[in-house]
Amino acid sequence: MRIGITGATGLIGGALASELAGRGHEVVALTRSARTPGGLPPGVGSAQWNPGGDGTDAGLVGVLEGLDSLVHLAGEPVGKRWTAARKRAIRESRVAGTKTLVAALRAAPRRPARLLAASAVGYYGPRGDEELDEDALPGTDFLAEVCTEWEDASAGARQAGVETVLMRIGVVLSPRGGALATMLPPFRMGVGGRVGSGRQWMPWIHLADVAAAMVHLLEAPAGSLEPVYNLTAPNPVTNADFTSALGKALRRPTVLPVPGFGMQLAFGEMAGALLLSGQRVVPRRLLASGFEFRHPEIRPALTDLVGN
Repeated sequence: MRIGITGATGLIGGALASELAGRGHEVVALTRSARTPGGLPPGVGSAQWNPGGDGTDAGLVGVLEGLDSLVHLAGEPVGKRWTAARKRAIRESRVAGTKTLVAALRAAPRRPARLLAASAVGYYGPRGDEELDEDALPGTDFLAEVCTEWEDASAGARQAGVETVLMRIGVVLSPRGGALATMLPPFRMGVGGRVGSGRQWMPWIHLADVAAAMVHLLEAPAGSLEPVYNLTAPNPVTNADFTSALGKALRRPTVLPVPGFGMQLAFGEMAGALLLSGQRVVPRRLLASGFEFRHPEIRPALTDLVGN
């Protein structure tokens, strides 16, 4: 297949591009730069697109016409303090970018057969110990609202006959980026610990599994997919359990908890949404589809990623 990826220079997009290329697929990275960006896996081509456009650009329409499938991962990172401007960028990069792609898809005489569109487990909002599968209702906080709008923006592709799959992605673990990379320096120095109460759930997934799950969805027979999949490991853990597993993988103590009020002072609203609360999300539909996780348990997953 010829598969386009937005966000291919990011952590998840790069892993997906490598996985697809290794399986013999032709991969095109859709980037904002007119020049081929550095960091793309060998053999991956590139094409330019403007996420803030109106979707009528003939160049983008032409690129989409040449694709069998499209994976849309692009979006502003959420793991920084949320100012009003950053919240606006988080929302617009997801909603406006998706609308641009959908408009271009609708304008293309020959459309990709399948669209995998990223969303996030933030869709569910803070839910305590409630187990959440794909049928759970959305939350009401900022991230839940963004995810709902983000998902709604892809509806036009489905209406145009493109098989559209929404992927609610959890906390992707990799030492090369994301949450785990941020945690590693203090944990390696032996000054890591649980955050707040430690009882908040962490819907994690190994980077290799999130890429493999996307390949699994791309290679599934036409018409066989559900509209929404949770991309998380089948065994979510609390922050306290994750902290313990990371300490064991690094062979370091984890006895210095980070107080919740300190996180709120440092990161504001973002701390409450991403660090001090969580979701107990399970990938019911992914498991039902026959996908087999390489790393279903947190301790061996962390040992694989960072073990000494």
